[in-house]
Amino acid sequence: MENLSNIGVIRDLLARHGFRFSKALGQNFLVNPTVCPRMAEQGGAGPGVGVIEIGAGVGVLTAELARRADRVVCVEIDGRLLPVLAETLAGFQNVEIVNADVMKVDLRALIAEKLGGLRVVVCANLPYYITSPIVMGLLEQRLPIESVTVMVQKEAAQRLCALPGTREAGAVSCAVRYYSEPKVLFPVSRGSFLPSPDVDSAVIRLDIRREPPVDPGDEKTFFRVVRAAFSMRRKTLLNCLSAGLPLPKERAAALLERAGVPAGARAEQLTLEQFAAVSRALAEEP
Repeated sequence: MENLSNIGVIRDLLARHGFRFSKALGQNFLVNPTVCPRMAEQGGAGPGVGVIEIGAGVGVLTAELARRADRVVCVEIDGRLLPVLAETLAGFQNVEIVNADVMKVDLRALIAEKLGGLRVVVCANLPYYITSPIVMGLLEQRLPIESVTVMVQKEAAQRLCALPGTREAGAVSCAVRYYSEPKVLFPVSRGSFLPSPDVDSAVIRLDIRREPPVDPGDEKTFFRVVRAAFSMRRKTLLNCLSAGLPLPKERAAALLERAGVPAGARAEQLTLEQFAAVSRALAEEP
């Protein structure tokens, strides 16, 4: 279907199908005609590639992905959009819509069944309210994917891509950097959506690492340390680890000394390697 970037065409289309936007699902459909081709290109869609899309909206990004990739599988939670997408994507034979909640789908099995033999990437315009759970779910499952390219709220983009050891970094920044090489690709104004949200957005790309950039000793311990360190941002690392792990302050101080990390430092000052050093020291404790 043509003219999907025309707001009037989209409004008429949705009205014909009796569709109303759901605030609960955080629905802001991407309609900017210049953003979707750029996102599809920089997201890695191309020959020999299969794409997982999360949430199709009215199919503007889906169509751009389908024009480039061998196959597109879109996981769409809102069943009311199925007849809309059947109309807007009627010209594409390489698109399949799976009506399901991506947080409950076995993505590994879906990739094996529907995208077997293809290089796989994820490309999506994510609802703001569930950005971090979806991104971390994709990374933590260690799926057979090459990259995750997503549209997120501008502030979330900065947080997800922040370099550990800088003021903007948080626990999620460390986790994202552990699993991937993140970068902000380009900004997207709020006027690019229907309806327009109250904030601007950005597209980020996470290139999945084959191996973590640091040796944490024990991975679960590493993430316990990171979560504890950022649990009270205004407190020193000593206080955060003592309260969050939990450990007596004397043990926490000894732990940091063995790791070569200043007890008075704050979590945002630590590099990924320093977090790994603390994790190794903790894992080696009797």
